[in-house]
Amino acid sequence: MVFRSEEMCLVQLFLQSGSEYDCISELGELGLVEFRDLNPSVSSFQRRFASEIKRCDEMERILGYLLREIQKAKIAIPGEDDGPLAPPPRQVLEIMEQLQRLEMELCEVAKNKEKLQRNLRELTEYTHMLKITRTFIHSRSRHEALGPQYEEFPTVETGSVTGCTGMQRLGAKLGFISGLIQRVKVEAFERMLWRVCKGYTILSYTEVDESLADLDTGEIGKSVVFLISFWGDQIRQKVQKICDCYHCHLYPHPENDDERADVLDSLRIRIQDLNNVLHRTEDYLRQVLQKAAESAYSWVVQVKKMKAIYHILNLCSFDVTNKCLIAEVWCPVSDLTNLRGALEEGSRKGDATVPSFVNRIPSSDTPPTLLRTNKFTSGFQSIVEAYGVGDYREVSPAPYTIITFPFLFAVMFGDLGHGTVMSLFALWMVLMEKKQKKKRSGNEIWATFFSGRYIILMMGLFSIYTGLIYNDCFSKSLNIFGSGWSIKPMFANQHWTNKTVQSNSLLTLDPNVSGVFSGPYPFGIDPIWNMAVNRLSFLNSYKMKMSVIIGVIHMSFGVVLSVFNHLHFQQKFSVYLVFLPELLFLLCLFGYLVFMIVYKWLVFSARESSQAPSILIHFINMFVMQGNDITPLYPGQTGLQIFLLVVAMVSVPMLLLGKPLYLHWLYRGGKALRRRRGYERVRRVSEDDGSITSTCDDDEEEGVDGLTIREAPPKQFDFADVLLHQAIHTIEFCLGCISNTASYLRLWALSLAHAQLSEVLWAMVMRLGLRITTKVGVVFLVPVFGLFATLTVSILLVMEGLSAFLHALRLHWVEFQNKFYHGTGVKFLPFDFSHLPSVFEQDGLL
Repeated sequence: MVFRSEEMCLVQLFLQSGSEYDCISELGELGLVEFRDLNPSVSSFQRRFASEIKRCDEMERILGYLLREIQKAKIAIPGEDDGPLAPPPRQVLEIMEQLQRLEMELCEVAKNKEKLQRNLRELTEYTHMLKITRTFIHSRSRHEALGPQYEEFPTVETGSVTGCTGMQRLGAKLGFISGLIQRVKVEAFERMLWRVCKGYTILSYTEVDESLADLDTGEIGKSVVFLISFWGDQIRQKVQKICDCYHCHLYPHPENDDERADVLDSLRIRIQDLNNVLHRTEDYLRQVLQKAAESAYSWVVQVKKMKAIYHILNLCSFDVTNKCLIAEVWCPVSDLTNLRGALEEGSRKGDATVPSFVNRIPSSDTPPTLLRTNKFTSGFQSIVEAYGVGDYREVSPAPYTIITFPFLFAVMFGDLGHGTVMSLFALWMVLMEKKQKKKRSGNEIWATFFSGRYIILMMGLFSIYTGLIYNDCFSKSLNIFGSGWSIKPMFANQHWTNKTVQSNSLLTLDPNVSGVFSGPYPFGIDPIWNMAVNRLSFLNSYKMKMSVIIGVIHMSFGVVLSVFNHLHFQQKFSVYLVFLPELLFLLCLFGYLVFMIVYKWLVFSARESSQAPSILIHFINMFVMQGNDITPLYPGQTGLQIFLLVVAMVSVPMLLLGKPLYLHWLYRGGKALRRRRGYERVRRVSEDDGSITSTCDDDEEEGVDGLTIREAPPKQFDFADVLLHQAIHTIEFCLGCISNTASYLRLWALSLAHAQLSEVLWAMVMRLGLRITTKVGVVFLVPVFGLFATLTVSILLVMEGLSAFLHALRLHWVEFQNKFYHGTGVKFLPFDFSHLPSVFEQDGLL
């Protein structure tokens, strides 16, 4: 973790024809540079390597199909710790042909498998239809069928002599249509048959016991076998149209039992043959997919790298001779040697006759911000960058956030027990981080916790420390060193008697009695306060004052850090005209408040505590300049308070007008002086205030400060704009000192809330289980402890922990970072293969 962002430079890369692909590949493996687009006016379809990117898109499409088939077959794709390098351009066509050949083979096998499965479903349905319709034909009574039936055709009368119906005499032939229909369509199908055919049909149906797969979709569902009897071809045509409308699966109906038996035998044989062929097809398909799965990860990585390389090549421009590509990149100055080495290696791999080389060029553009992190500091850097990416070469708050963030969290969350549980959970994630990274969990909540494992570990460790300070462990105190309070002297000196104890429910220990109070507890708060009735008022006073002290120190530290920005950007006048007024205003008012708190703690003992004045009254009287009738806190208090108040009030107009007037003089009144001295000055604008300054040589005797060039110069100096900007900053800082100091009282409020919730949870849950002293109490204690543990984790650790986390985040963003951190920069995004997103990982295919 560095104090400020790294120094960057703008570099031109001259990539020789034939080796540009290998050079970009080497840069992608190292992740050293950020490329700039030199063809912003050219659309992506008109760029030189658009066809190569289109080929990579086609390979990604084939890989997506391949990965989906592998996922359907539930075949694991072996990953590799070190991904393969980008393939040479001559191997791209080979990979493309291999993928296309594999796709064609898989499509053909999949189509054959689908046809076999459809045929198998058809034969299975036909078999069920034949078995069930046999019961319709041979049933003794049509009423025995499960479905409703129509007993006779209306208006069809049987002849008394011949025994033939009128239909038979007219030459009509009895016909049958049988098949299967979905269960949900049966009622509508039955009504339609009745209305269209006017009752000249007999419908028998029953539900198949087994769930059958649909022929088209393959979904499992309930089906119904039906048999329709009718007279004549016209009725047949109507019935067939109705069956087609309801997507019925029709099968030929045998005319007699012998034919039915023959068809069933042939179906049985065909089903067995289809099952054998289908098993062989599935085995072959699985073998193909297993073989493809071995190389799938390598193909995905190679195609991703190829596509990224061609995207970068499209950002480059060609020289007039078309013999080399020119690229512009931002590169850390410390990595220029590695950059040259990467280009040399790429030229060697590409067999270039002329090596690629680097040319550093000057630039007035603001470089991107680069702050190197590791797995420990990356979480804290993310907290800072959630507020905003730092300006180039600006002081970074991240190194201090590593300590201050978990400390402020622990002040609100201080509990030895809860901190221990949180630390153990974070320690488990740290120890298992390698295994967890390989699993690539898609759970977003778990991924958030895992990425912040070191933050949670630090928060847990600091919570253990503050828990020891508060002497609080699951709302109970620990008597490690022995209390400094004793009740024996109260009886020895006849202050208490047995009658006093019996007649009073509450008794007060008097520290003025010799031997009652032997001295403060060695570390933290004395455990006797856990038994005291006035414990809450004592802790409130202690934590409230502690919050103010921590807040003023934290804000003062933020103001001090702004000095390093002023000095680095050669704005020495800002040290005198901005930093000093800000620091004087803050310390003369709220620093003095901290002084009074500490002074009262140190000077007034237990014997003099009744005579100790109120700090709040003295602080109010400081502003109204009253209080002569009140006992002073120390000699000469009134004079010192008036002096501090005057200094604070004077610092406000100095902060408001000092910088604008100096810049106005520097631009207007200093021209003649600069001409006489012969200095050539260049006007520039400061990024943080938008004002116009000059860059000059350092000359301590003449007292003129030079400024860093951070933006292009405007045409003219606007005094009103600078004054307005400084007025906003002054109002924000002065009012912010008051509101921000009050904002740190959340440390006290959250700490109090956490302690009270912990105490309520112990009293309402755990104490009930511990009160039962019989044998049943041991059994009853198990579910009580389980409930206590569940509520502790869900409420006190998760909900309260999240609340304390958010409040600590606000204190850093608003109260600390705005004193020196602008956060308006641009993050350095190097071209790095390991940082490229994968479409297949986002879709869950890898």
